[in-house]
Amino acid sequence: MAAAPGWIADRHDSRKARHDAPDIHSGASALTVPFGFRLKRHPAFSILLVVALVAAILWTQRPSPDAAGHAGGTDTPVAAQPADPAWPAFLPPEAQPVLQRIATGATHPHRQDGTVFQNREGRLPSHPRGYYREYTVETPGLNHRGARRIVTGGQPPAVYYYTDDHYGSFRRFDPPKGLAP
Repeated sequence: MAAAPGWIADRHDSRKARHDAPDIHSGASALTVPFGFRLKRHPAFSILLVVALVAAILWTQRPSPDAAGHAGGTDTPVAAQPADPAWPAFLPPEAQPVLQRIATGATHPHRQDGTVFQNREGRLPSHPRGYYREYTVETPGLNHRGARRIVTGGQPPAVYYYTDDHYGSFRRFDPPKGLAP
């Protein structure tokens, strides 16, 4: 048997000759790596290694989040432009029915819609509790509320804010004249 480098030989010397002998139980040869770990050359091990390598490659190829934290634009569609030019360009088309329900006082699909937004992050101007209300803007393809919201201030609403990053940032806007309550 050829002499192993010192860092492998030291580990083997402390474990006696039982690890130097071929593995007679599995019929597979073994590969010794640093710190005395033994990797067996089995087809199943090779398959597992290939699967792990493919998974790592696919993981690194996934879309990276943009500055607002959206992974590949899943939360805000790139081509989402309201049909009406009076609407701010940053509002997705799914915001229109939400604003119509706010203006008419209709019921909203989520139980949290219309509840008090507490402004805990302090990103909106300071007002007494109850001044702000939040409403969900649907995100196509999600089976939960997602991150998009409209927050209104006042009763009836006097100011409107939109966030697509779950209160991380807000953009103030004025709804079209036909929708103002």
